[in-house]
Amino acid sequence: MSGKNKRKRIADISRFPNVLEYTDFSDAAPPKGKWNSDIFKNDYPITLELACGKGEYSVYLARKFPSRNFIGIDIKGPRIWQGAKIALDESLENVRFIRMYIDHIEHFFAKNEVDEIWIIFPDPYVRKKARISKRLTSPKFLNIYRKLLKPGGTIHLKTDSETLYHFTLATIEQESCKIIKTSDDLYREMSDDELLAIQTYYEKMHLKEGKRICYVAFRLSDEAENSL
Repeated sequence: MSGKNKRKRIADISRFPNVLEYTDFSDAAPPKGKWNSDIFKNDYPITLELACGKGEYSVYLARKFPSRNFIGIDIKGPRIWQGAKIALDESLENVRFIRMYIDHIEHFFAKNEVDEIWIIFPDPYVRKKARISKRLTSPKFLNIYRKLLKPGGTIHLKTDSETLYHFTLATIEQESCKIIKTSDDLYREMSDDELLAIQTYYEKMHLKEGKRICYVAFRLSDEAENSL
């Protein structure tokens, strides 16, 4: 994508009614604790898609589950533009997008405000060991999710990175979390699961390269949740 098109898309999303931008702390206060009452104007459960990219999962899930709310989060505006534009064109009222840094997420949602989290092909940060804390399934981020996810809420990870997958399994054990489902070859073992069969732009690229897709769904430890 050319620089001109990127700038146009960033300008577009600043006007999109279904996109909220919080790229620095000078922006208006987020609707923490008020997503249902002020933004969606309903009491439906809230699902987050972290590092949502083009927002394919958020849009698909919003179509399939009209009685749930979905929020795609990413810092890259030109990517968010695609999902936001589709949602506007289809008048999907139960999906929103936020342009923000994910490690600030605890400032945007209140305790127990979120029911579910999807993490779809995030950056695995495999090149520099010092950046492990940036992985979205690291202990640092699990502690952040504990501050906003309801007890019993599910976290889903899909990735083509075996490094991230095995890191996540080790972290789940370390943090005493509960695994619900896991697979190191999703399309061989769970090909009949409609939600897991949603393929993003990047996933299609990985599959063309012959990569296996890994998946794990888990819940945070009850002990950690109850200690808040």
